[in-house]
Amino acid sequence: MAAKRRIGHFEVAPVGLGCMSLSHAYGVPPSEEDAARVLHRALDIGYDHLDTAALYGAGHNETLVGRVLKDRRGEFMLASKCGIVIDPDGTRRLDCSPAAVEQVLDDSLRRLGLDHIDLYYLHRVDPKVPIEDSVGALVRAVEAGKIGAIGLSEASAATLRRAHAVHPIAALQSEYSLWTRNPEIATLEACRELGVTFVAFSSLARAFLADTIHDPSELVKGDIRLSMPRFQQPNFAKNVELLVEYREIAAGVGITPAQLALAWVLHRDPTLVTIPGTTSVPHLEDNLAAADIVLDGAVMARLEALINQSTVHGHRYPAAQLPMIDTEDYA
Repeated sequence: MAAKRRIGHFEVAPVGLGCMSLSHAYGVPPSEEDAARVLHRALDIGYDHLDTAALYGAGHNETLVGRVLKDRRGEFMLASKCGIVIDPDGTRRLDCSPAAVEQVLDDSLRRLGLDHIDLYYLHRVDPKVPIEDSVGALVRAVEAGKIGAIGLSEASAATLRRAHAVHPIAALQSEYSLWTRNPEIATLEACRELGVTFVAFSSLARAFLADTIHDPSELVKGDIRLSMPRFQQPNFAKNVELLVEYREIAAGVGITPAQLALAWVLHRDPTLVTIPGTTSVPHLEDNLAAADIVLDGAVMARLEALINQSTVHGHRYPAAQLPMIDTEDYA
């Protein structure tokens, strides 16, 4: 069993569970019964870090996690997030004002059926609100006992340093995978410097590196990947060519493509953790086992040469979402 890694004062398995897909985003969400089966199986086999957000399913995900696991609360570290608001017409906007942070946190606690959340993130950085003010609202929540630790999501190294000067930041969560290498520009180094745990999401490249999507037409209406440039033609046709050698590498090591992607991320930094999501119990088990896989330097180098910011086609987000992203980007 892989050694635990630290987030704040918690020690967790290197692989946690991102719960978003149990409520929305990738295809049709599972039934409540199937979602409950995934959550319980996760705890049964050793997952001890669950990640949700007020955004996921417009609150449904928090309600689901809270209801299904109410009798197992002591078995895992729970993280949630605030800062992205969905208006009645479906439009998303950022609101990290202190009043909004306080209100959404109270709503999260109500949906979860709790009076305390272990780790609470600003889901995005709101350019209209000084980060010091947003973090200040979370500091007051810590002092009130509503949350245990503060995190940021998709924040730049400069923003992280400003936030950390107000109050210690326990975790910085951002997308990180073979095909999204942006954290290597500055945030991984800033996390090491400040003692902040980096939490990698979408390390399976939104299932692309699990080798389960071979044509965007397979995706159902409403799947968020349909709006992402990397899953649109002609970018996708070029990106899918990378999977030929990628499959060969996984087969050579004797592991699944998904395990290869997760093992690569975990080898990049011995302190970071990753939170892949899934609606499948077999995939859940497969993902957790990736923490015990050892990749040698030759395999790491071959992977990094094959899939990187220069060989992947298309931006990770559509143009409409770019204003919501504070993290560093490649030119």
